[in-house]
Amino acid sequence: MLTPQEFVADLFNPALSFLPKALFVALLSSAVCGVIGCYVVLRGMAFIGDAVAHAVFPGLAVAFVVQGNLVLGGAVAGVLTAVGVAVFSQNRRLREDSVIGVFFVGAFALGIVIISRSPGYSGSLQQFLFGSITGIPDEDLVVVAVSTVVLLLLAFLFHKEFVSVTLDRESARALGLPVFVLDLALYIMVSVAVVISVQTIGNILVLALLVTPAATARLLTDRLGVMMLLAPLFGGLAALVGLYLSWSLDLPTGGTIVLVSTMLFLLSWGLAPRHGAVARLGQRRLGRTGSGAPSDEAREEDDRAPSGSALDAGTG
Repeated sequence: MLTPQEFVADLFNPALSFLPKALFVALLSSAVCGVIGCYVVLRGMAFIGDAVAHAVFPGLAVAFVVQGNLVLGGAVAGVLTAVGVAVFSQNRRLREDSVIGVFFVGAFALGIVIISRSPGYSGSLQQFLFGSITGIPDEDLVVVAVSTVVLLLLAFLFHKEFVSVTLDRESARALGLPVFVLDLALYIMVSVAVVISVQTIGNILVLALLVTPAATARLLTDRLGVMMLLAPLFGGLAALVGLYLSWSLDLPTGGTIVLVSTMLFLLSWGLAPRHGAVARLGQRRLGRTGSGAPSDEAREEDDRAPSGSALDAGTG
């Protein structure tokens, strides 16, 4: 196994130019997915994230067949799917999750059909599904960097509106906020964040980068602002350690990054100061001794809903 010093030396080795590019894209992906993922986790949108990850596949496939830019191709497909979901969900005879299920299965099937018509079908399909650190062209670095800046800027400018819609849609509508437009914008932002991450971590595993770091941060804090700082840090740490382990041990990059991220989540679940399993066990023991600790039911209710401090951080 490589030492960290040897890994750093490889990063600066001109013969291994794909390695720093992979790390650059992975870190940018972690930053944008960590921020956008906070809205996804608080709103319970994990299924939407998974749907978008599959929906971008036909765009990637078309871009591959015509030898175009994969990021732009995936972004176009994701945006079109997001618009379709937002529009079709206005029919209240169908639940939003039903519309999402129809669109993402259909889009993914279309992508498989398109890419099956191209030469080198098996290899290219594996690259799309599981990522490839050697397949990131230089022009994609610029697209990924610009997309990351734009997404983070939008999240900053419309943070209060997104939080309002995320926590209470009816109240947001009563306040006169354009809920449909904000929903559409969030779907599109999730789509672009997914596309940015696909080449490094793969289409199948990209949902983990969107959800797991944000869920890890959610266990550690009740403040949304802190959560949105911690999530990108956890994602970036998983990307760095995962790439190091995959390069050192010849493991799949996407899978290794996801496993590291999952380990961070498990540690947080067990050791978080307030919401971790160890802390909750201690609270139960104190409750049995009549120390005045809150009941299990009260703590569970607190876990299910964002706290008042999170509301203050999001809307103040």
